[in-house]
Amino acid sequence: MSDVTSAGATADDLPAPAEGLVLTHFLTVSDVPRSRAFYADVLSGRVVLDENPCIVKVANSWIIMNPGGGPTADKPDVILRTPEDPKTVSSFLNVRVADIHDFYATASAKGAEFLTPPIDRRAELRCYMRDPDGYLIEVGQATGLLKGILARTDTEA
Repeated sequence: MSDVTSAGATADDLPAPAEGLVLTHFLTVSDVPRSRAFYADVLSGRVVLDENPCIVKVANSWIIMNPGGGPTADKPDVILRTPEDPKTVSSFLNVRVADIHDFYATASAKGAEFLTPPIDRRAELRCYMRDPDGYLIEVGQATGLLKGILARTDTEA
């Protein structure tokens, strides 16, 4: 398997379960090397496959990335492309961390761009950042939720 995976990666690093299923997240990206570097550096991922598709193992999941493109035989009416309007989102990656302030400081130092610093939402501390293609990534740390305190339902901070 070493001929298709990145240096040091093995077949066990691939999202290919012996039974059951695993959940991965696919992103259409405009620049595979740039996105690969972002997910490997900012989210401390391990590059399993450089391209075609790019696979980065992040914690207990995988981010799979490829450039956009037109329909294929298995998705005949589907075109893949990066987000067009960063203010309109229908899906986002959700990352849970043990220490959001440490993650925020470390990721910011690595060039990650956050919409706001972490905000207390009662059940959790939460903030959002964007990847190089504009995908929204929620970063949260459970706080009040661990004590049965639910999140705010209002639209204020």
